[in-house]
Amino acid sequence: MDLERLLPVRQSVTSVMDVVKVRRQGLEMALELGFPTPEATKIAVVISELGRNIVLYTKGGLINLIAYTGERKGIKIIAQDQGPGIDNVEQVLEGGYTSSNGMGLGISGSRRIMDEFEVKSVAGVGTKITGVKWLR
Repeated sequence: MDLERLLPVRQSVTSVMDVVKVRRQGLEMALELGFPTPEATKIAVVISELGRNIVLYTKGGLINLIAYTGERKGIKIIAQDQGPGIDNVEQVLEGGYTSSNGMGLGISGSRRIMDEFEVKSVAGVGTKITGVKWLR
């Protein structure tokens, strides 16, 4: 196992290039943990979606990636920003809601991919989204 690929990642996100970098790091981490390529790619999609939201809707934030390497292997994604917050978290999680004329599947789609998913948002303070995907 390449332990360097399993070290925690803390990436500041203010641009698309930051999202590309952390997406690649997450893909490599997932593959190193033993996720099959299709599952690792889905994890990378979640990282992209959360990072894209930070870039589009806030002045910046962080994405942290943590590898679980014990008896149960998995990857934890924490996306945090200091943005305007999400007024209607439940509606966003149900899907179909969008503030950018998209399909409204970003956060709700990310939730479906992950095994654990939590959104905490406070208007005017920011949003923290935590997701975990376990290796089966």
